[in-house]
Amino acid sequence: MDLAGKILIAMPGLGDPRFDRSVVLICAHSPEGAMGLIVNKPMAEIGFAALLDQLEIPRTPEAQVLAVHFGGPVERGRGFVLHSRDYTSGRATMQVPGGYGMTATIDILAALARGQGPSRAILALGYAGWGPGQLESEIRRNDWLTAEAPADLVFAADDSGKWTAALRRMGIDPLTLSAAAGRA
Repeated sequence: MDLAGKILIAMPGLGDPRFDRSVVLICAHSPEGAMGLIVNKPMAEIGFAALLDQLEIPRTPEAQVLAVHFGGPVERGRGFVLHSRDYTSGRATMQVPGGYGMTATIDILAALARGQGPSRAILALGYAGWGPGQLESEIRRNDWLTAEAPADLVFAADDSGKWTAALRRMGIDPLTLSAAAGRA
């Protein structure tokens, strides 16, 4: 099972408040583990302009404005930009199935600050990571639903509505979900 380029949708019984109602885009998945970015949890405590100032990256009037997201609990001080494929930073950009790129170098922040970055992007601090077999075990335990990752959902401006929208795209009414899992 390769989930790279797919989304995970947190189930109500997941039990980890950091992932409550999360939508996670899986960027890499192999027998060694998985890595993804939560795409629907903006961080109120830091803005893009403040982050650029902290990194001493000058802005032009054309600068793109992004919300800074909580990407996950691992390496929360490290930044990742999930973006459309109309931007690349050579080998520093990881191609993610489904038409995405992920760049974790400062040059993409400088490009965004000049208005020359990708047309669509999410800036995330930290990431979600799973060891070998861990994600597969969580899926079997009904912690996550898996689905396709349409760009209009991933990059939607309404972060608070992404979880519900992802479920509805699967034909699931969020009000019918239960925290208790079972098997038929």
